[in-house]
Amino acid sequence: MTTSNDSAVRLNMWVAGHVQSVGFRWWTRCRALELGLVGSARNLPDGRVAVVAEGDRRACEGLRDAVRGGGTPGRVDEVVEQWSHARGGLRGFVEA
Repeated sequence: MTTSNDSAVRLNMWVAGHVQSVGFRWWTRCRALELGLVGSARNLPDGRVAVVAEGDRRACEGLRDAVRGGGTPGRVDEVVEQWSHARGGLRGFVEA
């Protein structure tokens, strides 16, 4: 039986800190692909990185925990997250 925790979700994260020009988007892409997620990581003009990930809720939580976990390139100071239902239409995980 599938629980609501196993349903597909979309996680939007806005990651602040020293996260541009340090390999953060590449690192995030690698973690997302390992977790079976689709989506993107892109630089924002204000120095943050926007991450969109879709897939199993537990996998998205794993990506969020990895981003917050201290093992990222650069330095993560703050992560703002927003959860919603998966919308679909994403293929692979890209660095934009």
